Amino acid sequence: MSQDLNSLDDESFRRTVRAFFAEYYPEELRFPKQRLRWAEVKPWFMALSRKGWAAPGWPVQYGGMGLEPAKLIAFIEEQEKWGVARTPDMGLTMVGPLLIRHGTEAQRSQYLPRILAGEHIWAQGYSEPNAGSDLASLRTEAVEDGSDFIVNGQKTWATLAQDATHIFLLARTEKSAKKQEGISFLLVDATSPGISVRPIRNIAGGEDFCEIFFENVRVPQANLVGERNGGWKIAKELLTFERIFLGSPKQSQYALARVREACALLGLERDAGVQDRLTQLELDAADLNALYGRFVQQVKRGEALGPDVSMLKLWGTETFSRIADLLLDITGTAGGLPGDIPAPAGDSEEAINVLTSFYNARPATIYGGSSEIQRNILAGQVLSLPN
Repeated sequence: MSQDLNSLDDESFRRTVRAFFAEYYPEELRFPKQRLRWAEVKPWFMALSRKGWAAPGWPVQYGGMGLEPAKLIAFIEEQEKWGVARTPDMGLTMVGPLLIRHGTEAQRSQYLPRILAGEHIWAQGYSEPNAGSDLASLRTEAVEDGSDFIVNGQKTWATLAQDATHIFLLARTEKSAKKQEGISFLLVDATSPGISVRPIRNIAGGEDFCEIFFENVRVPQANLVGERNGGWKIAKELLTFERIFLGSPKQSQYALARVREACALLGLERDAGVQDRLTQLELDAADLNALYGRFVQQVKRGEALGPDVSMLKLWGTETFSRIADLLLDITGTAGGLPGDIPAPAGDSEEAINVLTSFYNARPATIYGGSSEIQRNILAGQVLSLPN
């Protein structure tokens, strides 16, 4: 099946994907206003799993679709266009590819089939209260004890960790080494004694993120991925790949559509000040789309992404933030109301939702590496500026 898909021309492939989405994806879940929980998207994930489409980027030999880079990008773009909700996909996008590349055969046999079957749901254990943007300063420790590591510490901003069955984390295994060189990458069963998860309620009332506490948690040394003290290199590899998707223009394009709708409903289509700001942001989004296209072509050619991909994450999230700010500004005092705001003019039954974009834009410039970190990467690793 995967070979047939790869052999299709681009438009035929996209039509095939859209037809599957139209038939099996729940209409009521299109373009969700907030991140959905596992129980809400599990039926959709299982439909993907039965089709063999749960892991479009994995090789066929490991149960994936085996899509070549161009088809993988097209698959993701069609998901965004159809408004497909993101599943709890850390296992698919991070743990799976990591184990395929760096794991042992035993690790691949144990974890990959269960990720595809929806039996294992993974959360990320990277950031800590005093090690977010400066991740290499993490303090969570893993101390050897016989055939195990004993893990103690705390992680925060773990997306939907309350639904996770497993956690992949970075822990310090060598205190005397340079901070980047004393970190290891571990796979942890979330039901292990000593683990507690506490959701963090955000300003919108959601609980998308969690804190995770580890108190004398035993983790088999067989769950070490890669070399001991070699976890930083693995973490950088995952973050680099993540940034091309965090910089997708679709988020900004969707928010721009909401601004245009609001302008029409509020009679601001001829307001020179509003239209000037909107035009500037449309040009910013066009620049973002062009930049995204450049990195997509790199992926399609099978080339590794370099540190310059930080430009994409930086420009994408900050453009989205500026668009969300404009939407808030043009709706005035009504923009501070949560949920759908009825249109103020005429007999229209249309409504405007303002705060969803604003809330989503706030953390976007932080997760996946803050804007400040992206600028430091560009300054040091791309422009070779002095520290």
